[in-house]
Amino acid sequence: MQYDVLIIGAGPGGIFSAWELVRRKPGMKILVLETGFPLEQRRCPIDGERVKSCIGCRPCSIMNGFGGAGAFSDGKYNITNEFGGTLHEYIGKQKALELMRYVDGINLAHGGEGVRLYSTTDTHLKKQCLSHGLHLLDASVRHLGTDVNYIVLERLFEELKTQVEFRFQTTAATVEAVGGGYRVETDKGERFEARRCIISAGRSGSKWMEGVCKALDIATKSNRVDIGVRVELPYVIFSHLTDELYESKIVYRTEKYADLVRTFCMNPRGEVVNENTNGIVTVNGHSYEDPARQTDNTNFALLVAKHFSEPFKDSNGYGESIARLSNMLGGGVIVQRFGDLIAGRRSTAERIRESFTVPTLSATPGDLSLVIPKRILDGIIEMIYALDKIAPGTANIDTLLYGVEVKFYNMEVALDEHLQTRHPGLFVIGDCSGITHSLSHASASGVHVARYIAENA
Repeated sequence: MQYDVLIIGAGPGGIFSAWELVRRKPGMKILVLETGFPLEQRRCPIDGERVKSCIGCRPCSIMNGFGGAGAFSDGKYNITNEFGGTLHEYIGKQKALELMRYVDGINLAHGGEGVRLYSTTDTHLKKQCLSHGLHLLDASVRHLGTDVNYIVLERLFEELKTQVEFRFQTTAATVEAVGGGYRVETDKGERFEARRCIISAGRSGSKWMEGVCKALDIATKSNRVDIGVRVELPYVIFSHLTDELYESKIVYRTEKYADLVRTFCMNPRGEVVNENTNGIVTVNGHSYEDPARQTDNTNFALLVAKHFSEPFKDSNGYGESIARLSNMLGGGVIVQRFGDLIAGRRSTAERIRESFTVPTLSATPGDLSLVIPKRILDGIIEMIYALDKIAPGTANIDTLLYGVEVKFYNMEVALDEHLQTRHPGLFVIGDCSGITHSLSHASASGVHVARYIAENA
């Protein structure tokens, strides 16, 4: 075998797998294959002037490259089992929290020192939420910010690159079990073999992962897709929540359909950004720790989770079709004022210019009701009115809604307590496993697998 361990994907799962392996087994031959570019070469061409919207770069530097899709996120590490994945169902709640705290310590030692840890423990805001049918989930949140997160990744790479072989702009095409190990063939026709293989292909690798599972006869089960919008409003409206909690994960059960709607990825003083997943342009949000890069707005997603069973099982396909419709009508992301949506009219460029909420993303004014299914849109509207009771101003006419925001989840891969497939030595971690949906859970899954490999090397 050419390598001891071959890691597919240099996102948080892959990075922390490599990190833990070189700490516990120095001298181990490790290869990391990554579709995207090294961190310093990751550049999105959108500058707001010459290039105002997504031009479909392959690979997308926002989604791929060292650091994965999390490299240009706002760097929130949520230390909790309440959300972010179901890792605790495989390894136990206490172990999952211990690993997340371990990763947090590594981040602090590589540039995150001094960054505040927020917590929902004993907050009076829980009672306020409950009085209006809203449920605030428990979590400790370390917000690095997009800028500090980048520094942490830079320093991790500096330490790893002398002990781990990285091959960027190299996409794994196939994974094959051979002679007590695994062979990976790339899009360039190269072949690499290792005794053990860790797949950490991220959200953008979900379709590819399904193909690998079919080829290797690994069982999977249908997961979910989250569909919704990104809300942007003046910072002061949510400041009493974000100043104390930073990230407030709030869940609401709609009266009309009994669907669960949740807030996701809250970015105080942040900006709304494009995201390209497999050629589909969706919306996301970032925020910075540096006050000089902060805005006067806060943005967050409102998402409705949809699960499918019989006869339709393609959750991701459903989400993709909605996102493609948005791209068809708007050429990318659509933006609409909440007041226009309620009035049953599309937003125009003039109405957006007149808005007291100044958009941070150049998007196409339009009508989200032509894109988002009625049941989902009704739930989002109901949630906005519910949030208005704890954060008055949320339901203002000039609150901006960007669509579509879609969170794709891989089919949940059949894994044991070591996150190992039915094939000994083949592990699946991070978001492509279908069991993690956050930076903290994905990173923790990487550490967990690396420790198991080191102990059994």
